[in-house]
Amino acid sequence: MTMLRHSLGALLWLLLVAPALAQTPPAGTPVRVRGTVEKLDGQTLLVKSREGQPVSITLAPSYGVVYLVKKSISDIKPGDYVASAGVKGTDGKVHAVEVRIFPESLRGAGEGQYPWDLMPDSVMTNATVSGTGTSTDGQVLTVKYKGAESQYLVGQECPVFAYGQGDASLLKPGAAVFIVANKGADGSLTAARITAEKDGIKPPM
Repeated sequence: MTMLRHSLGALLWLLLVAPALAQTPPAGTPVRVRGTVEKLDGQTLLVKSREGQPVSITLAPSYGVVYLVKKSISDIKPGDYVASAGVKGTDGKVHAVEVRIFPESLRGAGEGQYPWDLMPDSVMTNATVSGTGTSTDGQVLTVKYKGAESQYLVGQECPVFAYGQGDASLLKPGAAVFIVANKGADGSLTAARITAEKDGIKPPM
């Protein structure tokens, strides 16, 4: 029953809550947590961060768990809403490190291009694909967001993913996770959505 409750709650979160959060984010400071699960204790998730520090996160009553499914650049079509971490190159393009295709229910979530902390000088872009092309170094995605436009160079080795619906069973010790948590005034962290490792595919963002 617990697994079913989390699965149904996660689905409702994806379909209903996520678009609202994109428009009215909760009060507090977003904190990105990358690491591995140490323990899930009720609504408390203990994570060992990539910096080696223990992090305790309080999960929402109906938190969602998602995982990544391998896709290819050919699966990306004009009109798709995507997210991609990358590094700006001297050629004026953003060289993608990873690309994720969002489900339609998350269209508009986090729209924009902003600094990211995956690696030095990286940026994250959440945008709508307006065109595709080719280059000697791979495929080129032209994306639009908030009246601006950017081009992403997606090399042959760049991983492309879509999302799958998971549940609490993925939050087992040692599993890699990526979480955008909300840091309250008292320093506590809360989260409503977790991207977790499944079948060896770890969150790359």
